[in-house]
Amino acid sequence: MADSVIEASGLMKAYGPIQAVNGLDLQVRKGEVFSLLGPNGAGKTTTIEMLEGLRKPDSGEIRILGMNPWKDESRIRRRVGIIPQGFNFVQRITPQEAIRYFATLFGVPERSEELLKLVDLYDMRKTYFTNLSGGQKQKLGLCLALVNDPELLFLDEPTTGLDPQARRNMWDVIRKLKAEGKSILLTTHYLEEAEVLADRVGIVSGGKMIASGTPQEIIDQHGSGRSLFVTGSGEVAEKVRKMTGSRCSFDGRHISVEIRENTDVPMILDLVRESGVEISTLQLREETLEDVFLKMVGSVEE
Repeated sequence: MADSVIEASGLMKAYGPIQAVNGLDLQVRKGEVFSLLGPNGAGKTTTIEMLEGLRKPDSGEIRILGMNPWKDESRIRRRVGIIPQGFNFVQRITPQEAIRYFATLFGVPERSEELLKLVDLYDMRKTYFTNLSGGQKQKLGLCLALVNDPELLFLDEPTTGLDPQARRNMWDVIRKLKAEGKSILLTTHYLEEAEVLADRVGIVSGGKMIASGTPQEIIDQHGSGRSLFVTGSGEVAEKVRKMTGSRCSFDGRHISVEIRENTDVPMILDLVRESGVEISTLQLREETLEDVFLKMVGSVEE
């Protein structure tokens, strides 16, 4: 498709008897942030490596900016930026030196001051890489990915190791890059991050894309809508389940029940009061992307 920067269809990759990627399809549109989500063993990392041209699929087709990752590797590299998972670099080099070195490799103007200020790393420009914090190393990784002013960015967990404020600063940088027209494939284990930043998300499980769309589309299609979280008992949970026919769970102290009709709420509260349980917790909320993700794949742990 003309407006796609990444097109992948029927991707297959096995490691011996293990089918890591099993017929996966993916499309990233020009100018969007697309977040790829999946638990450990889902095939997400293998998929990213194939898209980046680091690992060749057993079968399937990949087009990056309309080109073949293996036949047009040098042309693609000049138009793509990558932050690998667990970014690492030469230990005895400063951020300023690293950016200047990359600029020389790409044959582009040196922009170390601009890039370091963009990610709030300018004050550490003369500090050796080995002495940077984990979050600061991630920031340098983003700077190096931007040296060649790429059209497409692969950001593999770019906010790992950042404190909450630094994470939000990185979100602002990603938004700015999107506003400049850059296309971004983002992987993250922070579901809130995907919900806030991504135009569309794809959920991978068992080597397949099991859901794709805007965060709200996925919530609407795969979620159960509103739920009531209230202090209760196992006996009350069973009564609620029978009377409403809704999904209801009890964790030993609280009842969580899917709300289908507004009239369910006062009925449930009446049942709790009649049981003699004191209501110390009461929350009515809409499901989030994380709630839906956990239902679909069971874990966000890597």
